[in-house]
Amino acid sequence: KKAVGFIPDRPFLYEKLTAHEFLRFLAGLYGCPADGTDERMTALLRLFGIEEWKDELIESFSHGMKQRLVMISALLHQPKIIIVDEPMVGLDPGGTRLVKEVFRNFASRGGSVSMSTHTLEVAEEVCDRIAIIHQGRIVASGTIDELRNKAGSAGIKLEALFFALTGGEEERRLAELLQF
Repeated sequence: KKAVGFIPDRPFLYEKLTAHEFLRFLAGLYGCPADGTDERMTALLRLFGIEEWKDELIESFSHGMKQRLVMISALLHQPKIIIVDEPMVGLDPGGTRLVKEVFRNFASRGGSVSMSTHTLEVAEEVCDRIAIIHQGRIVASGTIDELRNKAGSAGIKLEALFFALTGGEEERRLAELLQF
């Protein structure tokens, strides 16, 4: 439990608590040391841009603010691994950029981020290694360049690569035809 932080796409939060109360509660569950935890909490609230709402009830938060709070809660106990399901749901462009930077920084410091997403451009920008899952099976995995080599398509975007590797070119062309 201490080694893993989890960020679901639909987080459960105790909405009758304030953000500060919620984070203190989680710090207790994770056995975070009293010394330094408040400073870490404040730094994370500031980093994610919700420090001024720390004493507000979570029920008054927007979806994006709740998503930011969940990300803080996943980082609070300094895990080694973060498991993320659709991390950008409900975030504005600034929040999306921040999360990408936080994930890249976390990984550069030796942490691992395992992310499930349907937003392929996010995966392309953030991930060092990618596994493409089609109909419940991993059909390809590796770095973006390794996947491009496998598909024989140097320089293409991950979305086009996905369709090339899963045989979904017809669906993509149909979707393009239906665009107005």
